[in-house]
Amino acid sequence: MMLSIIVLPFLGLIVSPSATSTTDQQVQSKIQAIQQRDNFPPPRETNQHTHDPSILLVDGIYYLYHIGPNINISTADSMGGPWTYAGPVLNGPSVIPKPQDNLTWPWAPSAIEQDGAFYCYYCVSIAGSRDSAIGVATSSSPGPGDWYDHGVVIQTETGEGSDVSPFTISNAIDPDPFVTDDGEAYLNYGSYWTGIYQVPLTDDMLAPKNTLDLDTRHLIGPSNGGTNQLEGSFLSYHDGFYYLWFSQGACCDYDPNNLPAPGTEYSIRVGRSESARGPFFDKSGRDLVEGGGELVYGSNGNAYAPGGQGVVFDGENDILYYHYLDKTRGWGFWDTWLGYNPLEYSDGWPVAMP
Repeated sequence: MMLSIIVLPFLGLIVSPSATSTTDQQVQSKIQAIQQRDNFPPPRETNQHTHDPSILLVDGIYYLYHIGPNINISTADSMGGPWTYAGPVLNGPSVIPKPQDNLTWPWAPSAIEQDGAFYCYYCVSIAGSRDSAIGVATSSSPGPGDWYDHGVVIQTETGEGSDVSPFTISNAIDPDPFVTDDGEAYLNYGSYWTGIYQVPLTDDMLAPKNTLDLDTRHLIGPSNGGTNQLEGSFLSYHDGFYYLWFSQGACCDYDPNNLPAPGTEYSIRVGRSESARGPFFDKSGRDLVEGGGELVYGSNGNAYAPGGQGVVFDGENDILYYHYLDKTRGWGFWDTWLGYNPLEYSDGWPVAMP
């Protein structure tokens, strides 16, 4: 048998296969230790306030898109920060013709780069309402100053196209754009009500691909008697599998004297599929539409109710990022912080590491 030699270019080292095996064993030992514990590793802290973060890594700079006036953009040289406010995405209120009072505070931005262009999807809505819309702005660069607001991509309850299923039963918030290696673009979206759906997009990623035959997929939904507290989907890819992440549980503005039952607060879950279109299953084989969802990260120590998650590849590892509450620093909507943990994969399933 010919022995291979692995060269690590950044370290200038030559590592034998036996040394590599030892490293793999150490990683697996750490994974097993985490899986056997009753809690999760603490967040890597950033000291950055955020809610529903979306992160891109472009030319060595991290760009954080998050809720704020006209959508905040912050930048940093590393995930740990320090983060610096760079400016807004939109130059003013959203152009979406919805009678909402938060057109200057769009929710849940989600940014993506495709063929040198940058897209920032966002939503406008009112809590507890399905009269919502997802819009998109585009730019030639990830920072502020060059974004054009195209307005509505999809909408629910009222407005053009909202009378077509599944827009008649879903909620057009929490956008999650994704482009496969073969160039097919999709928009995953949804919160509460009947769950999370996927709509194919046009090549310019500004509208549904076919308004007469939407070819939608129902990706995540409550089972009979299950919770409908499902939102914040995010699709990632790793080594042959598409991973559909989502937040489950009671979210936001907690009363510390009347918290949800332990385990029913916000948490981060996932399912996987060999297709970007699903169906997605958890480790036990349960379809996410039928109430499945593998718990990957939840409350631990002073960290409470992590969610609003995403995954960014830092050149070496997938990094799970999210917002969470620090029990020692506040319980309100705006008290959330940006946290993150590197991911390892055990039998193809992601595990949050210290």
